Amino acid sequence: MATSFRFKIATVSLLALTLSTGAAQARETAKACHQKFTAARTAGTLNGQSYKAFKAAQCDTDTAEATTATRPATESAPAAAPVATTPAPHATAPATTAAASTTATMPDAISPKYSKESAGKARMHTCLDQYNANKAANANGGLRWIQRGGGYYSTCNAKLKG
Repeated sequence: MATSFRFKIATVSLLALTLSTGAAQARETAKACHQKFTAARTAGTLNGQSYKAFKAAQCDTDTAEATTATRPATESAPAAAPVATTPAPHATAPATTAAASTTATMPDAISPKYSKESAGKARMHTCLDQYNANKAANANGGLRWIQRGGGYYSTCNAKLKG
């Protein structure tokens, strides 16, 4: 009876190991497919295609090939991905630079009325007061309080930390 129990445990362990290896390979395949989609999107070759449609057209055939392919073949696919992802940081850098060189009026120092608050809250309230004053005079330089690429708060907070 003990031998039968050990045999069952060994079988279950082997089955779990097999399933977990398949799941890891599926994750790698999905990751490679998403990297292909991202590369195609940055290259502008999607023609309005969604990820779901791209995956059905491009990656489903790759999934069948990846399961039969050897391990080194799957390692070569992610090597192409860093080339596709490197333009993304360069694309965000000009946006933050543009926000930092804004014509909006920024406070020079933290307001004395917020001196009893923590440093972060004092900066936030000082920036908010100046933002509202600028808003009344239409002098925010086109910045919103929070926006992608750095809004008024981000720029003001960085200046006060500075």
